[in-house]
Amino acid sequence: MTFAALVAFVLVTASFLGSGATAQEGDQESAPDPPKLNAGAWALVDTETGLYLAGKNPDKRMPIASTTKIMVALIALEDGADLDEEVTISDQAERFVGYTYSNVGLISGERLSVRELLVASLVPSGTEAVYALAEHLGGGGGKAGVENAVEEMNRKAEEMGLENTHFENPAGLDTREHYSSAHDLAEITREAMEYPEFREIVDTETATISTQSRKIEVDTTNNLLYTYGPATGVKTGTTREAGPSLVAAAREGDESYVAVVLDANGDQYRFEAAQTALDFGFADYEREALVREDQVYDKVGLPFRREESVGLAAAEDVPGLVGPGLEVERRTTTREPPPEARTGQELGTIEVLVDGQSVGNSPLVTKRGYEEASLWQKIRYWSSGAARSVSGWVSGLF
Repeated sequence: MTFAALVAFVLVTASFLGSGATAQEGDQESAPDPPKLNAGAWALVDTETGLYLAGKNPDKRMPIASTTKIMVALIALEDGADLDEEVTISDQAERFVGYTYSNVGLISGERLSVRELLVASLVPSGTEAVYALAEHLGGGGGKAGVENAVEEMNRKAEEMGLENTHFENPAGLDTREHYSSAHDLAEITREAMEYPEFREIVDTETATISTQSRKIEVDTTNNLLYTYGPATGVKTGTTREAGPSLVAAAREGDESYVAVVLDANGDQYRFEAAQTALDFGFADYEREALVREDQVYDKVGLPFRREESVGLAAAEDVPGLVGPGLEVERRTTTREPPPEARTGQELGTIEVLVDGQSVGNSPLVTKRGYEEASLWQKIRYWSSGAARSVSGWVSGLF
């Protein structure tokens, strides 16, 4: 058989399929024992990635009191509410003054901006303030506006995949079907903390809000802001059914955590419990690059060149937590390489998982460029493939 006939006989075209690879590594130390907190439920998560680190009954449905107001703030900010728009306190909102655990003392007819209502809702935990805010977010109309806002809160919870959360009112007043879990509350808080306006408000110890006729000084109910240096927020809550509760956030260097404590054994103890949980995070874990920019994590073969390949490097760092008991896994996927590519061309992705939870990903790009194969390289590729096929066929006859 002539060389030309051999090429014609094979009639092979090149085909390259995306490949995947997995690499795992784990800290050889066993997971540290979490603190024992005297609370109905609690959870500690990494703020940046949402990685769940420790807790008790983290998914148990429980009353959550005024920590509900975090979700009200989230939908206000996510929907792009005009923070400078004035809202008038309604008769419905005023009726909560003197009736509930916390209020600012706002009077029907007083006008405040949306921003000031957020401050009044989150810092001193004003129930009448959050009702006025909910009315506004729901399109006005008193009770109907509140109902619309609550529907939006539940839509948001469903969108976030929070299976243990349902709202009946914007303030966290005790009702049978108003609940969340420690883990769900941590997720709501993580998303709210993405907004700088929220971060600024919940990290406020003292503020002044103004109506058209007076100024009102308000103080935070979150004692951690006074007693715990790394604290950055967030919100207290207390009702008869919920007991003393707290959502707390803290940051030290490049580490940040959210701790949720529900139904704590005492009003002051909730702050101690949250600090204990946060200290556990800072002491046992640290953040580092789990994928490093410009480091090669996979390779692809060059079209029509069996023995040649090009390395694929991460285009950016992927940070995540490391610590005792945490298992890090890196998964790469690659695309079919084009006939030619330039240096830095994206040909894949690397995803990082910690304890099975995705914490980030980076494009994989070519470490160097390559040119399209020459006609001679393609002929050699086809002929070598044909020769191997014929050799295998002949061997099978004997």
